[in-house]
Amino acid sequence: MFRGTLRGFLFCLLLAVLSGVSSAQSFVLDLPLQSQRAQISQRIGITDITISYHRPLVDGRKIWDGLVPYGKVWRSGANINTTITFSDPVQVEGKALGKGTYGLHMIPTADEWTIIFSKNSTSWGAFTYDQAEDALRVTVKPKASDMHNALTYDFDDLQKDSAVVELEWEKVAVPFKVSVDVHDTVQASLKKQLRNLSQYTWMSWDDAANYLLTEKIALDEALTYASKSIENEDRYDNEMTKSKVLTALNRKDEAATAQKKALDLASPLQIHLFARQLQGEKRSDEAFAIFRENAKKHPDQWFTHTGLARIYSSQGKFDDAAKEMRLALAAAPDVQKSYVDGLVKTSVRSAWAIVFRLYQCW
Repeated sequence: MFRGTLRGFLFCLLLAVLSGVSSAQSFVLDLPLQSQRAQISQRIGITDITISYHRPLVDGRKIWDGLVPYGKVWRSGANINTTITFSDPVQVEGKALGKGTYGLHMIPTADEWTIIFSKNSTSWGAFTYDQAEDALRVTVKPKASDMHNALTYDFDDLQKDSAVVELEWEKVAVPFKVSVDVHDTVQASLKKQLRNLSQYTWMSWDDAANYLLTEKIALDEALTYASKSIENEDRYDNEMTKSKVLTALNRKDEAATAQKKALDLASPLQIHLFARQLQGEKRSDEAFAIFRENAKKHPDQWFTHTGLARIYSSQGKFDDAAKEMRLALAAAPDVQKSYVDGLVKTSVRSAWAIVFRLYQCW
């Protein structure tokens, strides 16, 4: 008797839960759903945000304060829980929320919506929603939008450290801002990454140092990473990174020592490109000194002649500059030679024209 009553109760409960399910759908077979499944992701820094949901259609129905009642918890989609996953801690509308997967629920009203992040992300809809399981609630303002027949989630107003998540359905949009402390997240991630196999390569430590240097943060840590890279393999690249970090730390003498060591380890091409970099930074005197030394040590390298041409050109010695460029042309690789030769053929054969055109490349 009891078992029969229990089976009857469960059957009625199942009917109530499934009352909105089309007869063409199945919980046993893989058949098309009336509200189709979708997923959207966005990366902010190195933090991934993923929303998994089902997309009901307006299909001529009254949605707001109709199909979706005002003042009641709504699953913010169809079928099973809409979920939102954060691979790292974030802030939602300025409030902290830990990494993880959350059931995304909402309470709509005409002029204010409550966005709910529930620790329960595996339920069917909002039938068993329990406020005690809330990880976070925030309130936001809805706004008018273009017509969306299918419920849609999107990421808008993407910045280096934030994005606006927006639900859009019918003619209503509901935005909420997600922010990430990118620097803290990356620094924590680097410490983990540099404990795996990447710790055994010079490039990993060098990349980490350069990230911190570029972002102008944790420069002491950047110096540690540069030194670790050098311990793995002493190269031009990481010695130059160390020099730049020391310069940023205003330790100029140590920076100069590291730069000299880098140039001692450098290939002729690396030296040439470093001089080009100095020239781009308007440090022409330093660049020219390196061009001269490089040409003196490596006269057989075609690009060292372009360095001398730059010096002669700056001095107004265009005939000498053109002579150096012709030497470069004679020794250049075929891919460069054909390009340079084409320039020469299509330009006026004067020293000025040759120098001006070739000066732009090397």
